[in-house]
Amino acid sequence: MAVKHVDYSEIDFAKQGGDGSITHSDLENLLKMKDQYKDFQLLMMKYDCALSEVRTKLDVLNKELSLRNNRNPFEAIKMRIKTPMSIYNKLEAKGLDFSLDNIKKNISDIAGIRVICSFVDDIYMLADCLAKQDDIEVIQKKDYIEKPKKSGYRSLHLIIEVPIFLTQEKEFMKVEVQFRTIAMDFWASLEHKMKYKKNIENQDVISDDLKFSADLINQLDLRMQQIREKIDASEE
Repeated sequence: MAVKHVDYSEIDFAKQGGDGSITHSDLENLLKMKDQYKDFQLLMMKYDCALSEVRTKLDVLNKELSLRNNRNPFEAIKMRIKTPMSIYNKLEAKGLDFSLDNIKKNISDIAGIRVICSFVDDIYMLADCLAKQDDIEVIQKKDYIEKPKKSGYRSLHLIIEVPIFLTQEKEFMKVEVQFRTIAMDFWASLEHKMKYKKNIENQDVISDDLKFSADLINQLDLRMQQIREKIDASEE
């Protein structure tokens, strides 16, 4: 799967929208005024490298486990780095200024990778295998599969630190890793659209429908896992 990497020497801070809110150009000027523009580019490059490291680790696990178990433990991987505007909005929500120190100290999900699995037990197996690697440190774990959010959202979230090796230093960078089944990911993308779309009619009804659908999806995921286990047992 091809992964698009950003040329951090030419970050495009093109203006967005016309509602009078702060723009990417404003953020660029702010960083330049603080003499932090190049340092910000370097920081984003480091997060990009950290994503590559985690992606490689997951690809290696996928190859080994698919050979051992005769099937791939995950179906797809999605990667993203938060935009400068998204970082600004998250800091603003925390009541913090837009600065490199605040970015590094207060935001742990700038680099994100989502692993889409077929079965729930594959989620836990992959997460355990990743967490046990000796150069990985798990900073935080949130199990929204075992304890779903009120909305019905289900996913396993890890915040990990992974080392990247530069010309003159080794640095540990934080990466958020989300594990979901295909059905969980489909549900989450629909909920995301509703959450960020304005002026939706019958929003309470839609939320109830989504919660009901999340419960059905969970039952389906567990049933499909049981069917797979029966198939595996018959082949032994």
